[in-house]
Amino acid sequence: MARESMRKRRGDEAPLLEMTPMIDVVFQLLIFFIVTIKPIDIMAHLDVFRPALDQEKRDEPPPKLVKIVIFSGDVYTIGMTGSVAGDKRVDLKTLAGLLKTLSATSKTQTISISCAPDSRHGNLVRVLDICAQLGLKNLSVTSLR
Repeated sequence: MARESMRKRRGDEAPLLEMTPMIDVVFQLLIFFIVTIKPIDIMAHLDVFRPALDQEKRDEPPPKLVKIVIFSGDVYTIGMTGSVAGDKRVDLKTLAGLLKTLSATSKTQTISISCAPDSRHGNLVRVLDICAQLGLKNLSVTSLR
């Protein structure tokens, strides 16, 4: 009171800026936005290929699994389960040619791609690009331990 009376006498009133109502409004807005936000369901937007429930396809034997292993230093191996030959060591160009031959016979072939812990990510991306260009969609990517 004494200060206010002194200011009135001097004629130099300092404008008062009340912070409490501003902070209250900010907290109200924050609570409003937190309560009304609708999180995006990521699982609903995943593109997953499910097998069809055809009776005809149940009688057929499952296709052979093509296994590609990526090692460090641009080294790749490719093999098929059930094949007597085993895994074959190839370079990227040969791998692309083999995958092109495979895609000509069946685009629904299951391909398992495994990466060694010390392999480069770029090598995996190159193999996935080749599969995408050839239309191969049944891919499984795992890591070797």
